[in-house]
Amino acid sequence: MVWSIYEQLSQALATLSFEAPVTHVYNPLVYACVPAKQYIDRYVSTSRHVVLLGMNPGPWGMVQTGVPFGEVSIVRTWLGIDGTINRPKHEHPARPVEGFRCQRSEVSGARLWGWAKDTFETPERFFATFTVINYCPLAFMESSGKNFTPDKIRASERTALMAYCDEALSCVLAKLEPKLAIGIGTFAEACLQRVLGMGTRTRIGRMLHPSPASPRANGNWAKEASAAIEGYGIELPNRERCVG
Repeated sequence: MVWSIYEQLSQALATLSFEAPVTHVYNPLVYACVPAKQYIDRYVSTSRHVVLLGMNPGPWGMVQTGVPFGEVSIVRTWLGIDGTINRPKHEHPARPVEGFRCQRSEVSGARLWGWAKDTFETPERFFATFTVINYCPLAFMESSGKNFTPDKIRASERTALMAYCDEALSCVLAKLEPKLAIGIGTFAEACLQRVLGMGTRTRIGRMLHPSPASPRANGNWAKEASAAIEGYGIELPNRERCVG
């Protein structure tokens, strides 16, 4: 089962330690395991034609819900996922985990899942072809509570982190057997290239990350996302695209 791969990954990552500027590390696969497992078992358990790969949890998305890019309202109302969410053992006061009570919106998640909803209408239609996973399940924070992405972690710590995440990603992709794996952003694309290597039957692609930190994404991300995916020969429903 795919969930067992993530359980093993969580156990391995629990052995790692990180030094400043990282002061807090959250693993939503542990404290939000109920909705996380629901998502994996329901939507990431069988072969998919296209895998969309993100980097790691966002503070108002997967950190709160356990679902990649998991903007609270969409996870509950469109994906149909709910469940008890506990708290991280070492919680930053400026980044509380409120679970499905969180009032903040994860912009990246609202854009990604909003595009899926507007394009495919139902989860069943979207997941008949696609699935969405993250490369690393850990969220990192500085002492101020500021998000700290995996690509900025010091080299010695990043090597061990990526070795475990690479192995897990390789196992998940072997289960899903996608024809196309698309990195959501350059970091995720590089992870796919490293893990899949040369001679893979899976094509590797890239699409624009929906982060609000990206000026392009703040234009019409949904239109760019559709164009990127169609550029790889994937036919999308002939519906009016959302504006991102």
